[in-house]
Amino acid sequence: MALAGVAAVTLVAGCGGLEASGPAAAGGGLADTISLEGQSYILGGKDFDEQLILCQVGVAALESVGATVTDRCNTGGTQVARDALLSGGLDMYFEYNGTAWITFLGETTPVADEQEQYEVVKERDLAENQIQWVGRSPFNNTYAFGVVEAKAEELGLTTLSDMAAYINSGQPGTTCIDTEYASRDDGLPGLQETYGFQVTPEILQTGVVYQATADGDCLFGLVFTTDGRIAELGFRVLEDDLKFHPNYNVSATIRSDAYDRNPAIAQVFEPIIAALDNETMSRLNLQVSGDEALAPRDVARTWLAEEGFIGGA
Repeated sequence: MALAGVAAVTLVAGCGGLEASGPAAAGGGLADTISLEGQSYILGGKDFDEQLILCQVGVAALESVGATVTDRCNTGGTQVARDALLSGGLDMYFEYNGTAWITFLGETTPVADEQEQYEVVKERDLAENQIQWVGRSPFNNTYAFGVVEAKAEELGLTTLSDMAAYINSGQPGTTCIDTEYASRDDGLPGLQETYGFQVTPEILQTGVVYQATADGDCLFGLVFTTDGRIAELGFRVLEDDLKFHPNYNVSATIRSDAYDRNPAIAQVFEPIIAALDNETMSRLNLQVSGDEALAPRDVARTWLAEEGFIGGA
């Protein structure tokens, strides 16, 4: 899915400069029980902060158990990353269950239960596209709309139905979204149909929406529920009372040919993904997108070391 405004790039300009890192199993953490020595993987990811962090988590984890990793983090947007996976340009990237269900598998009705959503996506994508889905994060990075708390209180806005009613009343206020949300089936077109409103949005880079909303240029700003800036900027997240947006738990998506070379790769990612709850992912995101402005690679490796997954940051 869809976070911070990092420009999309092509496959030849990845976050890690497409450099391959050699086997680096140094003992400790996952390397005590798992070895992927002799295996090589091309790892990519999407072009926003959460995905940059997750991609670097993957790079560091695979390196720690001895795999050679070609870093293609910051591959591009959702469709660019998915196409690269299907074509063999990537062996793996982290994807959201709801994105696969709606965008890749062509469904229109979200599955309410997070585990059930994961299971049906896992089964269908393997059968139809030979893509393995490994692990399901506790965190659910779904779409939402944020309003500055004081303004939300003043206008009595608590739900997306309230937002729709406000827009339909013709009162002033700009709705700001990013380019991808404007055209996704699980984005603005479906939201307008579900909630019964029409709006001409302001299209901004993802990260710009947050500051523009905080500054008052946008009344309703598209946010992602694991983005640490929600709390930092004092937004009220409007409840999706009609349950339009799907669940966006994350999994490692791996080409079957890469997975089958050594299925122990699942043992690398399952415990890591299981450790990523909403609070943790929000905190890691804020370290990159907030005032600290830390590098995704550093955030990823520090967290893995703190959690005992790798031997050192």
